[in-house]
Amino acid sequence: MIWTLRPEDVARIRFAFSPMWELVASLRTLRDPARQAIHLPWITGVRGHLAGLDLAELFALVPPSGYLADFLTPPPDTPYPDFAAELDRVRRTPPDVAAYEAGLVEGADPAVIGRFRDDPEAGVARVAGALEAYWAACFAEYWPRVRALLERDVLRRSRQLAHGGARELFAALDPAVVWTGERLLVDRPWCEPAGLHGDGLVLVPSAFYWPAVAVMSAPYQSMLVYPVLGVGGLWEDGPPPAPGALAALIGRSRARILLALAEPSTTSALAHRMAVTPGAVSQHLRVLSGSGLTVGMRIGKEVVYRRTATGDALAAGPS
Repeated sequence: MIWTLRPEDVARIRFAFSPMWELVASLRTLRDPARQAIHLPWITGVRGHLAGLDLAELFALVPPSGYLADFLTPPPDTPYPDFAAELDRVRRTPPDVAAYEAGLVEGADPAVIGRFRDDPEAGVARVAGALEAYWAACFAEYWPRVRALLERDVLRRSRQLAHGGARELFAALDPAVVWTGERLLVDRPWCEPAGLHGDGLVLVPSAFYWPAVAVMSAPYQSMLVYPVLGVGGLWEDGPPPAPGALAALIGRSRARILLALAEPSTTSALAHRMAVTPGAVSQHLRVLSGSGLTVGMRIGKEVVYRRTATGDALAAGPS
């Protein structure tokens, strides 16, 4: 894929993550665990919840490799979309679009695809219901952990774009992505020139599509999915223990929060990592912020906390 980016396109680059994208990508992980052995703890945890789920139609639209029906993964329209809103977008897919995209899927059961295309309106309803059931049974419990990882990556990359521009951002994104200063080259099985269509480019980190990249373009907003950093620690529990001296100085819980803020994070994401309530985290953050060790900044509806230079120095300990 080759995208030509005009200056106004570069100015409109934005980041987001998508619970729907992760859910759909995880279907491939279920079918081929060896492809992503890093997610074996999740596979082990959900295996007992698969009974009673009818995933045949989803598996047909999301084959083990190659093209998957785009209407299942609409590009996120906000930085922090929730699953219910994305599911509603899937439900509102025009039947003709769904039928066309289902016909592009290769290697699927032709009988299942044929049934879907015979009545795509009913097919979209069935698929949306299957996604909702799959989310409730196998993904909702794990989403806060995945969300926290994706959130940290979005904040990290946003700072990188602000400080170093597009060149620094794309140089660190993935080896399959090359920025020439005018064109963005993405190493995919196909390679065709294309221009963005006036609404910028959305960059989406993914844990379950890792380690590959993916692209979407017209008629959808242009979207590049890239492998999230830190996926190796996704299924580990919490940040490392706080050093004794730091814990003695500011308290063990606050010390652990300060260490966890090596990457900016929201209160809810910190609460999940620390296995405590958001209210407890908020109390500790008020003390840390009042001491000049952390600072909050609002991004959309979320408040993101980061360490100050003093907080960084204290977390680093003696040199």
